[in-house]
Amino acid sequence: MAFNKRSKIKLLLESSKTGEKTTIMGWVRTKRGNKHVSFIAVNDGSTISNYQVVADPNVISEDILKRITTGACIKVTGEVVASQGAGQDSELIAKQIEILGEADAEKYPLQPKKHSMEFLRENAHLRLRTNTFGAVFRVRHALAFAVHQYFNDKGFFYIHTPIITASDAEGAGETFRVTTLDMKNPPMTGDGAIDYTQDFFERETNLTVSGQLEGELAAMALAEIYTFGPTFRAENSNTTRHLAEFWMIEPEMAFYDAEDNQDLAEDFLKYIISYAMEHCKTDLEFLDKRAADENANKPTNERTELGLLERLRFVADHDFERITYTEAIDILRNSKPNKKKKFNYLIEEWGADLQSEHERFLVEKHFKKPVILTDYPKDIKAFYMKQNDDGKTVAAMDILFPGIGEIVGGSQREENMEKLTTRMDEMGISQEELYWYLDTRRFGATPHSGFGLGFERMVQFVTGMGNIRDVIAFPRTPGNAAF
Repeated sequence: MAFNKRSKIKLLLESSKTGEKTTIMGWVRTKRGNKHVSFIAVNDGSTISNYQVVADPNVISEDILKRITTGACIKVTGEVVASQGAGQDSELIAKQIEILGEADAEKYPLQPKKHSMEFLRENAHLRLRTNTFGAVFRVRHALAFAVHQYFNDKGFFYIHTPIITASDAEGAGETFRVTTLDMKNPPMTGDGAIDYTQDFFERETNLTVSGQLEGELAAMALAEIYTFGPTFRAENSNTTRHLAEFWMIEPEMAFYDAEDNQDLAEDFLKYIISYAMEHCKTDLEFLDKRAADENANKPTNERTELGLLERLRFVADHDFERITYTEAIDILRNSKPNKKKKFNYLIEEWGADLQSEHERFLVEKHFKKPVILTDYPKDIKAFYMKQNDDGKTVAAMDILFPGIGEIVGGSQREENMEKLTTRMDEMGISQEELYWYLDTRRFGATPHSGFGLGFERMVQFVTGMGNIRDVIAFPRTPGNAAF
């Protein structure tokens, strides 16, 4: 019966046409009215806005109207007419309503009232039906699309790097093991260790923490590539900024030095934020108001100065400030919060690993614009970063945003074989296991660079959500793998 010949609510709201017969399908948000007329708010996910259905009990049977409850899914056919009330230009006069799926009003968890974020996380399988999460995931989609459009238009190639790997790109050791061995009775070697030669891959393997190393291999043939895929960290952290499973965007570019890398990252961030602002206007306006209400309920010292839309324009409209780590340390060491011991982590000497409070001070208080920090001490950065001539620093960069701190980390990669292998030896990283990575330095090495953007961190910034668990549909965190 051509079941899906329906009008999306988003398009109906954008159209000025009335007098036409149409069909909508969606979930009931609310129903109100009296014995003479019922007003039903229907949402189909295409927009944050509901569409009003007007049902006359002389046309729609009492049995059908009783079964229309919050959460039920319905199909409505009727005539689009000019709306009599405020809020939208048109509404639908129902001629026929079909119940596609009932929802027991006594048991349906999402009632028309304010629910806590924790309650919604416990009901993550249903929370996408709320205004907040509908808006978040429409924005998330727009940002993902913008990522692919940006790199495609720049001539980059999309590479799918492996999810299962034998390497730990970051060297942090916080990986999830992948095995088919019987953990109750694993095969053992003579010295009492698990014998991974009898495992599926015949060696110890884990879920990837980054696609960077494999991305570099592709860049050494295709010049400009990007990855966009899931990554995993077995870090036992329950903060609002950490997930065990998250998505990473990692471009790698041959023939790019550190400055080229910074230019690309700044342009990329501005593009995807501007794309969301242009294509998710209604959702972002809703999220801006939500963030303002949430901000007003915080203690004064925890409030942000800029509203959500102001923060987005702040990034999109300003050239990023570029300073070295050494310059940043001098600014922080001499800052009022440091001198008055207001920082939780005081800056006393060069070489300190910067915390979020320091990064946010530089962005929000000192420069009042996004900041690109460069040339970090090599001792606090990864083995693959290019060593500068001073022998102390590497050609790294971190990009700092208001309200969040670091959002991008990257570097020019070390193409000098001797320097790279020496650094690997210093950090206890096996040259034998990474022979394939070192081959890109043995055969046709070239200056090259790249960076990583945690996608959920970006979605969190653009939507103003305070907890990273609320920007991925089904968060994976310590003790939680539900749904």
